Amino acid sequence: MNTPVYTTLKPIILASGSPRRKQFLSELGITFTVETHPGEEPLPTHDENPVDFACRCALTKTMTVCAASEHFSSACFIGADTIVVLGNEIMGKPADDAHALDMLSRLSGNTHKVITATAIIYPDGATDTYAVETAVTMKKYSETALKAYIRSGEPADKAGAYAIQGVGSFLVEQICGSWSNVVGLPVTELLEKLETAGFVTPSTS
Repeated sequence: MNTPVYTTLKPIILASGSPRRKQFLSELGITFTVETHPGEEPLPTHDENPVDFACRCALTKTMTVCAASEHFSSACFIGADTIVVLGNEIMGKPADDAHALDMLSRLSGNTHKVITATAIIYPDGATDTYAVETAVTMKKYSETALKAYIRSGEPADKAGAYAIQGVGSFLVEQICGSWSNVVGLPVTELLEKLETAGFVTPSTS
C-alpha cells in the first residue's frame, strides 16, 4: 500500500494468527505486531448465551496473550472470536467430513447468525469487549454440492464449516450486516474504538 488510510500512533498487538484479521489491519495501513499463545478452545457452558460465550472466548484468548507478553504495559492488544449460531445452537468447527455435512445441511436454505466478539486490552489494563452480529442466509444446495465443497478441504477448520471469504462464498445468498464481521473482524467498530483511544488516526498525507 502506497498511501495508508490510517496512521498508527501507539503500539498495537494483534492477539490472533488469523490471516484475514491481519489482512484487514494491513490494508488500512495500521502498523501492528502479531503475538499468539497456544491454549484450549473455550467451550460454552450450559445455556450460555451465544453473545456472552463469544465475548468470553475473545477476552480469555486476548488476556492469555497479554499476560505472556513483555509488552503488556505498553501496547494495545486486540483479539477476536467468531462463532456461527443457528437458532440458539453454537456451531463450532467440524470434527470430520460427516460433521461438516451435517452442519452445512442444516445451514443450507436457512438464515443463521455470525457473531464476532472483539476484546481490546489497553496498556493500563482496562478492557473493552463487544460483539457484532450479522445475519447470513444460505441458498438451498443439494447434498452432492455440499459434499463437493467439503472435498475442497476449506470447511475443515471453519466455524459452521464454511468460509464466506473463500470458496464457500457460493453458498451465501444474502447477508444483513457487516461483511468483515462474518470474515472475522468487525472493522468499523474496531476503528472507532482505536481512534477514540488515541491508537490510530486517519492519515492526512
